[in-house]
Amino acid sequence: METNTAKLLDGKALATKIQQELSATITRLQPHIGRPPGLAVLMVGDNPASAAYVRGKERACTKIGMASFGKHFPTQTTQAELEEVIHHLNQDERVDGILVQLPLPNHLDAISLLHQIDPGKDADGLHPVNLGKLLRSEPGLRSCTPAGVMRLLQEYEISLRSKQAVVVGRSILVGKPLALMLLEADATVTIAHSRSHNLPAITKNADILIAAVGRPELITAQMVKPGAVVVDVGINRVTDDNGNSRLVGDVQFESVANVAEFLTPVPGGVGPMTVAMLLQNTVDSYSQRLKTKE
Repeated sequence: METNTAKLLDGKALATKIQQELSATITRLQPHIGRPPGLAVLMVGDNPASAAYVRGKERACTKIGMASFGKHFPTQTTQAELEEVIHHLNQDERVDGILVQLPLPNHLDAISLLHQIDPGKDADGLHPVNLGKLLRSEPGLRSCTPAGVMRLLQEYEISLRSKQAVVVGRSILVGKPLALMLLEADATVTIAHSRSHNLPAITKNADILIAAVGRPELITAQMVKPGAVVVDVGINRVTDDNGNSRLVGDVQFESVANVAEFLTPVPGGVGPMTVAMLLQNTVDSYSQRLKTKE
C-alpha cells in the first residue's frame, strides 16, 4: 500500500520571512516616529520554560530592531507591585507592546493583571476589549497563537471557505479566539473538548483539524480524515523510559503524516509563528502612533 506523506507547514521559515518584513517596516517608520518600537515582557519567578520563551522573544526583538523593555521579577513580587509597573508602561511613550509571561506564581491573579494593560498595547491580544473586537470582526490586536495559525494557513493558500474546521480545545488563549477567526474566514466550525462525546467521530469529519489541548499525541491517524489539513498547537515535554526528554505535539506526527495532506511539525510549526505575531502586534501598535501624529 502506497503511503502519503503530508506536506509540512513550516512555521519557522514563515516566521523568519515575517521578521524580515517587520524589520523593513521599522526601518521605514523609525525616521518619522523618532524611535524604534518597544516591547515589554514581564516575567515573574524562575520557571525554566518561561525563561527560555522570554529569551527567545528578546532575541527576536533585537533581530528586527525593536527595543526590549523586559523586566524579570522575583517569585514573591506582589500583585500591587506588578500593577504599578504595568501602569508605568502604559504611560511610557517608548513602549508599544506589553506582555505578561504565563504561567504566574499561584499568589498572583493573571486575569486581573491583563485587565490593567492598555488595550492598545496588549501585545498578546487577550484583553477583553481586543477579544470583543475579534467577536465583532472589528480591527484590533489579535491573540498571537491563533493569529499565527491563520497566517500559516494563508501562506500555504489553504482555503477555509465552506470547509469543516474542528478545533480540539476551548481555551481563551487558543481554542475560542481561533474558532472565531475560522468563522470569520467562512469555515463551518466545531469546537471539541475533553467532555465531547466520541471525539474521533468529530475529528474524522474535519477538513481542517486543529489540536490545542496540551495532551501528548492525543490525535492519531484513525482520528484524521484522509487529505485533511492538521495543525498541531500543542507543545508537550515527554520523557521516555531511559530518562530522555523530547518535545511532542498533541498530534501523533508519524502516523498522521501518512493520512493528512498538510501537517505542522513540533517544534518548528506554530511556536515560531506565535512569536512572529507578538512582534507583528507590537509593530502594528507602533505604526498606529504615526497615524495619531499625522
